[in-house]
Amino acid sequence: MNGYRIQGKWKNDTLYYGIRKDSLGIYTGEMNRYAIANGYGNYNAGKGNYSEGFWKNNQRNGFCFSIRPKQKIRAGEWKNDKYYGERVNYTSNRIYGIDVSKYQHEIGKKKYGINWNQIRIISLGKLSKKKITGNINYKVSFAYIKSTEGKSIYNKYYKNDYNKAKAAGIRVGTYHFFSTTSSATQQANFFLKKSCFHKGDFPPVLDVEPSHEQIAKMGGAQELFSQIRTWLHIVERKTGVKPVLYISQMFVNRYLPMAPDLKHKYQFWIARYGEYKPDVKLAYWQLAPDGRVSGIHGEVDITVFNGYQSQFSDFVDKHTIR
Repeated sequence: MNGYRIQGKWKNDTLYYGIRKDSLGIYTGEMNRYAIANGYGNYNAGKGNYSEGFWKNNQRNGFCFSIRPKQKIRAGEWKNDKYYGERVNYTSNRIYGIDVSKYQHEIGKKKYGINWNQIRIISLGKLSKKKITGNINYKVSFAYIKSTEGKSIYNKYYKNDYNKAKAAGIRVGTYHFFSTTSSATQQANFFLKKSCFHKGDFPPVLDVEPSHEQIAKMGGAQELFSQIRTWLHIVERKTGVKPVLYISQMFVNRYLPMAPDLKHKYQFWIARYGEYKPDVKLAYWQLAPDGRVSGIHGEVDITVFNGYQSQFSDFVDKHTIR
């Protein structure tokens, strides 16, 4: 049938399940009368290539996982054989965080404080589709606060927010916004001078958001990565923990493959405003730039930790400042 060799099961003289062999591999599972994969099944292409999950018209559609040599498992939603990633179901059981800077204090010409004792997430924003179960009234378990940018810009609200967030029982981390126009050494030293690093704090974050033009102007991606490595090494030596890299999905796709050492050694915080979780080595996922939080005026970046309570406890034990 269609050039396939088939061992199958029939009902009312119609094929509905079988083992189908072709020149590339073996499919085992539900199929239609023409031996086309439809329903739940697995495909073994040999040499460590294996996929299992739901199929439609011989393509992975719905939830599937795929294993390939020297690559991590890809488990999540597939559409027409393309992997989209894990689609997270948002509930109160997940671990949420936020990040703030002066822009939560200065909106237009008005200035606002943050009431850290009232902090609760009340909206995950409207920029992307999200699967949500139950009402959105989520605890904020951690907050990253911007301290510095480049070699001279300091967030004047940083220390007050840092102290009040900790007093409210929220775990705190500090981040630096990277500039392509000043040296990484100057930036790292400025960040270390102006920031707080106390026992139990989350690892420092380097926020890297340059445009293509900025990267080209500073000498290209390899020069950028050289500067990033310098900043990371200086801050790690001083704080005793590996910093986390905050980057966009665009940066992941276009530039990160040029720095396999960073992919291997460091954890990432990915900004991706889509329906599916990023398919990278992930600590945090910023899922919305337009969330709402009680106690804060205006829009707030909402982040979800990559895991549940047991993984979060393990992260706190292994990666926070000692």
